[in-house]
Amino acid sequence: MTVSPRGSARTEAIMRTALELGRETGYAKLSMEAVAARAGAGKHTLYRRWPSKGALLLDSLLHLHAPDLDYPDTGDVVADLRTQIHAAVDLLGNPPFGPLYRALIGEAQHDPRLAADLNKRFVTPQTEKTVARLRTARERGELSPAFDLDLAMAVLSGPLYFRLLITQEPLTHAYVDRLLRALFDGMGA
Repeated sequence: MTVSPRGSARTEAIMRTALELGRETGYAKLSMEAVAARAGAGKHTLYRRWPSKGALLLDSLLHLHAPDLDYPDTGDVVADLRTQIHAAVDLLGNPPFGPLYRALIGEAQHDPRLAADLNKRFVTPQTEKTVARLRTARERGELSPAFDLDLAMAVLSGPLYFRLLITQEPLTHAYVDRLLRALFDGMGA
């Protein structure tokens, strides 16, 4: 099905409205009805396109604030990871993406469909990019042949999500730098 330019503009207006309301009211108070009313759209129009406010918010974040979290390849894997993870921390630590992303992760714990979509559209692609960059470094001899790529990914992401979701301590560049030193010193890169 081809979306007309008018339909595309309408969809974008609904998404912008969802983000505005999400920032104003917080995820818990966000409703499809409020988005429809402010966007001048019918509630049924929204539900035809998005089965839940979580699905609408995920689409809105990824469409309107699509993160550019590709890895550079300078030949220095630690510097490349630092650059990319600093960008991710900047994205996750600031509105509109950060607070709404945290809310989506919370909602995904109760909505298996949203969890699957979040993983498919954001988490898995970012994980694959990280593992691919680590694999390239291992193949070039920057990392030991025994360097465990999947474990490295878990070690990199776990502390960031722990701060983001559990302790809600700030995600800072200095923390990322400490994490990278611990990973590469501890895993014998």
